[in-house]
Amino acid sequence: MSTTEERAAAITMHGNPLTLVGTHLEVGDTAPPFTLTTSDLKPLTLDDATENGTKKALLIVVPSLDTGTCSLETQTFSKRLSELPADVNAYIVSLDLPFAQSRWAAANDAPNLKYASDYQSHAFGNAYGVRIKELGVLARANFVISPDKKITYAGIVPEVSDEPPYDEIFAATKA
Repeated sequence: MSTTEERAAAITMHGNPLTLVGTHLEVGDTAPPFTLTTSDLKPLTLDDATENGTKKALLIVVPSLDTGTCSLETQTFSKRLSELPADVNAYIVSLDLPFAQSRWAAANDAPNLKYASDYQSHAFGNAYGVRIKELGVLARANFVISPDKKITYAGIVPEVSDEPPYDEIFAATKA
């Protein structure tokens, strides 16, 4: 019998404690495999994200693109995308439907990012330890995965309504 790890009060939303469900990942861990759904309804796996071990993957995890902080964060990453090294693939990951992700990208002039949804299986949130039990959405988090599928940056934003440490994340993609 397998059990799913729960981390009570791991993060907050407007100061209220929330529980994260799933495995807590740290730098040096092997990135768990995943299958997400792209905007064109095709599967995206860890192998796809790292282009079979030839590129790094930056996973920008947000609760929902239709919220103020997630929208601002995604627009910020979109504007700063050129700062990423050429060997990095960046993906916005959420539980938003692929159709909603595409609509948001078009309405907010952010088509240069890649979007991936965990709406089908909800397995990504548990595998990466970012599913918020009380809300049923993903926490605000960022992961940099090396071509050999090791996690080189793992950051979960402690307060859901806060933006992530952009400069720290961009530095991690360049390391």
